[in-house]
Amino acid sequence: MPHPVSTLGAFHTAISAATFAAGLYCFARYSKIDAATRSGHVYLAGLLVSVATSFGLSSTGGFNLGHALGIVALLATLGALCVNRIAFLGGARPYLQQLGLSFSFFLLLVPGINETLTRLPVAHPLATGPDSPLVRGALGVWLGLFVLGSILQFFLLRSERQRARLIS
Repeated sequence: MPHPVSTLGAFHTAISAATFAAGLYCFARYSKIDAATRSGHVYLAGLLVSVATSFGLSSTGGFNLGHALGIVALLATLGALCVNRIAFLGGARPYLQQLGLSFSFFLLLVPGINETLTRLPVAHPLATGPDSPLVRGALGVWLGLFVLGSILQFFLLRSERQRARLIS
């Protein structure tokens, strides 16, 4: 039997969907989450609100893996935003920044995949829980997309930096 969605749950879902859409827009427009853009600001603010509202939600009645992933996503984002201030990292800073922001985007959808597949369609959800083969398979595909996307971002970032060096 599917769990009913509370008002907080509906708000959390709407914010999470907007955050996901802002992240997708960033990737489509800039090939990365760019914290200096308006869509980057929407993504970062949405991530913060999404994680904060998740603490009022729990199907297990307490702290759960989704909450832990939210904290890790915030830490990855904080690290990504601060990495440019760490001089000894040198040329690795833009790569680490992008990896941190992309990792936060990846983590945003991990609980969302489980929740979506175990709640929809309402009358007969596609999966029974996080151990369902469908959920595990979807998470495996999502992990693969994250790894491939990160590799692609690194190549794009490297070529941008090489182009900039040639111009200057």
